[in-house]
Amino acid sequence: MSSVQAVCHYLKERRDEIIATYHDLHALAEPSWQEEKTSRYLADRLRAAGLRVRTYPDHYGLTVDVAGRRERVVALRADMDALVQEVDGILRPNHSCGHDGHSTMVLYAALALAACEVQPEYTLRFMFQPAEEKVGGALQMMRDGSLDGVDLLFGVHLRPVMELPNGTAAPAILHGASASIHGDIFGLQAHASRPERGKNVIETAAVLVHSLTAIRLEAGCPFSVKMTQLAAGGETSNVIPDRASFKLDLRAQTNAGMDELQEKTRIVLERVAALTGTPIEWKLAGSVPAATAHDRAIRLMRQAIAAVLGADNVAPPCVTPGGEDFHFYSYHNPQLAATMLGLGCDLQPGLHHPQMRFDTGALVNGAQILAVALLSAAFGKDV
Repeated sequence: MSSVQAVCHYLKERRDEIIATYHDLHALAEPSWQEEKTSRYLADRLRAAGLRVRTYPDHYGLTVDVAGRRERVVALRADMDALVQEVDGILRPNHSCGHDGHSTMVLYAALALAACEVQPEYTLRFMFQPAEEKVGGALQMMRDGSLDGVDLLFGVHLRPVMELPNGTAAPAILHGASASIHGDIFGLQAHASRPERGKNVIETAAVLVHSLTAIRLEAGCPFSVKMTQLAAGGETSNVIPDRASFKLDLRAQTNAGMDELQEKTRIVLERVAALTGTPIEWKLAGSVPAATAHDRAIRLMRQAIAAVLGADNVAPPCVTPGGEDFHFYSYHNPQLAATMLGLGCDLQPGLHHPQMRFDTGALVNGAQILAVALLSAAFGKDV
C-alpha cells in the first residue's frame, strides 16, 4: 500500500472520530488572541501521537515539524479563533467561519502522516494560527519564525453552497483585498431651528456616502467602498450635532485595485471636508492583501483533489470578495508558493451567519486532500 493509500485509508476509518473532534472544537469556541483551550486541546492530541509541539509565549499559536531529509519546508496552516456574535439572543464566541473545521482537518492530516510513519523528503510543518478574524495572527506567526524555511504553503477554508457544491473542491480561493477606515467628522453645534448657524456632521456624512459612489478605478477590477457605521448626535433631536464617528469598508479584487481605491477614497475625504467646512480626521485601521495565484501550489492541490474526489469534482478556483489573512504569508514573502483549498460541504446559509451549518462528513474529504497535497509536495513529485 502506498503512502497516499495508507493515509487516505487511515482518515476514512476515522470518520466518526474526526466529526467528534470537530464538535469538541466547536464547543471550545474562543475569540481572537484568547484561544487557550483550543490550543491546549490541539497540542494534547498532537503530543499523544508522538509529535513535538512548539508553543509561543505571547499567543496561543502552535507549530509541529515532521523532519525530512532536506532543509526545505512544506507547511499547512489552520486558523483557530471564533467570531463573537449574537446567537439566539446571547452574545458569545461562535464558530460561524469554520475555523473549528479547519483545525480539525489540519490536525488529522498531521495525525494520519504520523500514524502511517511517513518519512518525507522535505520537512512538513503544521501551523495552528490564532487571531485570523482580528487580522494580526498571520503577521504574528511570521514574526515568531513559523514561516522560516517554508517555500510551499497550503491552507483551507470551507465554502458556502452557492460557491461550491458538496463533494467538490477548488484548488485555490482568490480572495480580494480589504481595508477599513475609521474617521471622525467635526462640525459646529447650533439650535435645530437655526441650522445655518451650525455645521451638521450628519449632512457631511451624507455627502461623503454619496461622493464615494462616484469613485471609478482604472485598475478595472471589481471593488466597493461604503460606510458601514455612523454614530452622531446626542439624546435630544433639537441640536445640530457637531461630532460624528464613522467606518468605511473597502474591497478590491486585486492589490493594485486596493492601492488605487485607497488613494481615491483619500481624495474624496479631503474634498468633502473642504466642501462642507467640517474637518475629517481618519486613519487606515487595518487591511488584508488579495490572494496571489501560484501555479505550482495550485497544480499540486488540483492533483490532490482529483486523487481523492475524482477529476470530475475538481472545481475552478473560487473568486470571492471576502478577505483572509492567510494571504499575508505570500504578500510578505514573494518567493513563497501558496494556495488555499476551497472545500464544498453544503455550507448554509453562509459564512459568519450565527446559524451557519455544513456537512461535517466533508471534513474527511478535506483532511484527505490536504494530506495528499502534503505528501506530493514532501516528496517533490506529483501525485
